[in-house]
Amino acid sequence: MVRIIAFLVGLFLSGWLIVSAGFTTYEMITDPAKPTVEKLFHKHPKPVSFAQDGPFGEFDKAQLQRGLKVFQEVCAACHGLKQVAFRDFAALGYSEDEIKAIAKGWPLEVPSINPETGEPATRKALPSDKLPYPFANEVAGRAANNNAYPPDLSLIVKAREGGAPYIYSLLTGYQQPSAELLKQFPEAKPGTGLHHNPYFHSLNIAMAPPLTGDGQVTFDDGTPSTVPQMAKDVSAFLTWAAEPKLEARKQAGWAALLFLLIFTGLAYLSYRTIWAEKKKH
Repeated sequence: MVRIIAFLVGLFLSGWLIVSAGFTTYEMITDPAKPTVEKLFHKHPKPVSFAQDGPFGEFDKAQLQRGLKVFQEVCAACHGLKQVAFRDFAALGYSEDEIKAIAKGWPLEVPSINPETGEPATRKALPSDKLPYPFANEVAGRAANNNAYPPDLSLIVKAREGGAPYIYSLLTGYQQPSAELLKQFPEAKPGTGLHHNPYFHSLNIAMAPPLTGDGQVTFDDGTPSTVPQMAKDVSAFLTWAAEPKLEARKQAGWAALLFLLIFTGLAYLSYRTIWAEKKKH
């Protein structure tokens, strides 16, 4: 009797699930969900290539140095790189004296303690210091940026889908909302303190356009500092900040692949040698 009741209960539940799935499928077909403004007007990253792309790609040190300068003069006012120390810039081709000069001339000083009074203070950065965050904490960061918290950019390239092309697209994608967008979705008009950017997931972003025009930064190597150039250089620099060992990992990968190929060849030859005589019988 118990088995019969259990069978009937199971049959009822299975039937209920089938009927529910049928009704749900019918409603999805006859009354599909309306597309959202993000689905219709959000854009994928622009097709842009970098020197470090691909299995053989390597960082362009000149580009990384230009990207550092863009970060120093534009991005550092709101963002930090807490995973990067000034001495890490040696990988970009800077000498020890140049690194000391960069640290000393950084636009933000490092939090410290006054040894005479014991009170909080600031000091010039040293090569061993991490790049400082411009705000004391998240509350201060939000207070200074219309309640939007400027994130640390150490891992931003890995944290955002699209990587460096997304950063490049975001920096060069500020524009006025199209007439078609406002006609279909008038509520999508940027509010106070927001800026339209179709490459941002919600289309409106609190960060004002950081790259406002050509010549905003003067590159030491004479490269014209157009907005696309500055955006590409700082995107490459942020890629290095997120993956400073990228080139070493690629080299290790090729070495491992070569080892596996050689090992496979030796294993096959050993197999042929060991079983050659036995296969004759």
